[in-house]
Amino acid sequence: MPLHRILLSTALFSMATAALAQNPAAPLTIVVPYPAGGPLDISARIVAEGSTGLGTITVENKPGAGGGTGADLVAKAPKTSNMVLMGAVATHAVNPWLYKNFPYEPLKDFKPIALVARTPNVLVVNAQQAATLGIKTTPDLVAHLKKNPDQAKYGSGGNGSIGHISAEMFKSLTNTKMGHTPFQGSKPALAALESGQVLMVFDNLASALPQIQSGKLMALGVTTLSRNEALPNVPSINDSVQGFNVSTWFGLFAPASLPDADARRYATAFSAAMHSPAGKEKFKKMGITPEELTLDGFAQFVRSENSKYEFLIRAAKIKID
Repeated sequence: MPLHRILLSTALFSMATAALAQNPAAPLTIVVPYPAGGPLDISARIVAEGSTGLGTITVENKPGAGGGTGADLVAKAPKTSNMVLMGAVATHAVNPWLYKNFPYEPLKDFKPIALVARTPNVLVVNAQQAATLGIKTTPDLVAHLKKNPDQAKYGSGGNGSIGHISAEMFKSLTNTKMGHTPFQGSKPALAALESGQVLMVFDNLASALPQIQSGKLMALGVTTLSRNEALPNVPSINDSVQGFNVSTWFGLFAPASLPDADARRYATAFSAAMHSPAGKEKFKKMGITPEELTLDGFAQFVRSENSKYEFLIRAAKIKID
């Protein structure tokens, strides 16, 4: 075959392959690796509703394994699937160091698109139960746990969740002992706290805020070094438990195979949805301020967080089979 025909055939094949990989006609799906109703799910729907120029966007919940099930689905998705992940600190910084047999590589299998939010976790207790036990502050809680070792349980949104890591760090720094009851997401964990099945929960502020505001739950402390404007009277846990500093973040990731041009297009559309007046108002109701980091800046942030939690988890000696 003449050289010009070979070159033409190669070019046409490359164009067809690129088109197949991008598949712009296919609807875009945002996979949320946690149950419906949580802050990641709500945020994904805000982004899906507000993004323009990307066609139809659907949101699918694929919970399990502390977020690992949904994340692995996107990591291994065919190039034609047109999926992105609403990933989080658990899926990209915590789980890789927590689980012995981990199915995907967060820094290699994904292309970070846009950071959506960084929020503190908050340590909450059942307000009525806390009053009965005389717990009003974090030091009160620590004193109660020391007097009653191994008698209390804490709840979390699942093995490997940031609430799980936060509680284990709390136990380590305060030299206290508690059992762990994992649930499938923050909603059932908070429900268990309200019913008295567990003594305490570390949860995302956006999830716990309605119950705190209603008086059902009492916030003892936020997990970041500074207070949060949504709870100005609630101190940092670090004020009484030195060295405690944890925050939750979540953002949008595409499979690593997504072409750079599409990644830029997604980042522009998602950022516009997050920072539109309607989007900002919806996030505000959850106590969330949308972030500005996209693409390279977000990728650098993810690498830093991955390294940070490698150190913290190894220091705490936490491992899940």
